[in-house]
Amino acid sequence: MVRTLIGYGLFLAGAAAQGFCPDYSSYSQQNHTPYSTGRYQLSYQRPIPACRTFNSTDVESLITQYQSVISDPDLYRLFQNSFPNTLDTAIKWIGYAANNSAEELTFVITGDINAMWLRDSANQMQSYLSLLKPSSAYNSLARLYRGVINLQARYLLTSPYCNSFQPPVESGIAPANNGAAGSDSVTPSYSATSVFECKYELDSLAAFLQVSVNYYTATKDADFFGKFQWVPAIQAILKVANDMMTPTYGSDGRVLASPYMFTRLTTRTTETLANDGLGSPVGNGTGLIRSAFRPSDDSTIFQLFIPANMMFSRYLDGAADIMAAVAQSNSSQAGVAAGLAGEMKQLAASLKAAIARHGIVTVAGNEGYNGDQIYAYEVDGFGSAAIMDDANIPSLLAAPFFGYLDKADPVYQRTRNHILDGSSVNGNPYFMRGPAINAVGGPHVGPGAAWPMASIVRILTSDDDREITQTLKEIVSTTDGLGLIHESVNSFNPGQWTRQWFSWANGLFGQMIIDLHSRKPEILKQRFQ
Repeated sequence: MVRTLIGYGLFLAGAAAQGFCPDYSSYSQQNHTPYSTGRYQLSYQRPIPACRTFNSTDVESLITQYQSVISDPDLYRLFQNSFPNTLDTAIKWIGYAANNSAEELTFVITGDINAMWLRDSANQMQSYLSLLKPSSAYNSLARLYRGVINLQARYLLTSPYCNSFQPPVESGIAPANNGAAGSDSVTPSYSATSVFECKYELDSLAAFLQVSVNYYTATKDADFFGKFQWVPAIQAILKVANDMMTPTYGSDGRVLASPYMFTRLTTRTTETLANDGLGSPVGNGTGLIRSAFRPSDDSTIFQLFIPANMMFSRYLDGAADIMAAVAQSNSSQAGVAAGLAGEMKQLAASLKAAIARHGIVTVAGNEGYNGDQIYAYEVDGFGSAAIMDDANIPSLLAAPFFGYLDKADPVYQRTRNHILDGSSVNGNPYFMRGPAINAVGGPHVGPGAAWPMASIVRILTSDDDREITQTLKEIVSTTDGLGLIHESVNSFNPGQWTRQWFSWANGLFGQMIIDLHSRKPEILKQRFQ
């Protein structure tokens, strides 16, 4: 049902005064006036301030400023709705630890699922990195960052192999029910009162490093990292990383015990691991870290998942600088930190060397064509490789975005060409083509479903004005009038999509617009009508 903005605003104001605001899962599936004045007449999707989960004057000022930066009314509406989406809808609880009144906590939901993913929450915070500055204020973005880092550290200390978590007990929010996890058999075991799902994903560990590095780079607040549980959380991460270098077979051929195993009763192969939870065999001596699942929460085909190893290496190196700063501080953890900083630097460098040694493969050539050396998506250490890419970050396409390499890197450029090719014998089997949108997808939703997230990453990793402009046109034209970034869109029919409330993808869109304003402002002066 469509309501006028004024009428609905009055309704919300009254509801907020009574402590009730509409469920955004339903609200975001409806059209709300005033519509944008462009061709696509995109809905206004922001709750009124009283119903937003966090209000930031810095974010509001930037949204107002960009009205003169973005010429196209539909593109501006999409930015206006998307950029603040995490703050508007997903900051579920802010508070302090029960055992330490100085330890800030922030519980961030991914959107329509009332649980906190390590990966999603780190990326949801990254959306506001350009506005992050040192602050001790309760209503600052810095406070949100610190709360996310502290809560993630708690999660990692209790269940370092898990990816998604329940609300902290201090919040008073009841644990969410994950019906899919009812048949799980997981090693090591976990408690469903604190864990929502326990799929071991290397990128989830990298996400904790990412949000830490982002906060430190923007604030230089080294003192914060010497307090609370950040240093022990890094120790837990390093233990998992080293343990998950365990191959399948010992030197005598004996099958080794795996530190992590997972099975689930399911009809989807991507929801469980092969070989009774062991996963596909992994070779010895690669120097790479295994990952049972991808950032899509789908199981890996081959457990040496290259994008996650890239991301882990990049942010482990950055986190080592934080650890070195803690070692120089007056923190009680300074002594432990000194040794950890060197260990982190060494592991980050060795992973980079291992990726170059095992993650670059030669794809088969066509007649008269010798093939290219490109990055594989996954390898097993026995010579097998998955030649593809997935929309979720970390991906191969996103490697320059998260700072692993320069986008001009020749191996990356060849890899990029393959990722964005869905038609040739050497193309990406999960590149979706169609008249509506052309983008990388993945097995999580399946063939035919293109992910706008991958389109956003394509823009973030391109210097080609024509490519950027065409990709922007496709994003703006495929929201089905709702004015939000969907999880996926049918490449032939933009009226078919999944998950309208996906805060990470919405924030990433805003991040991309800010990036374009910095390096290609003339593109934002175009109109996409």
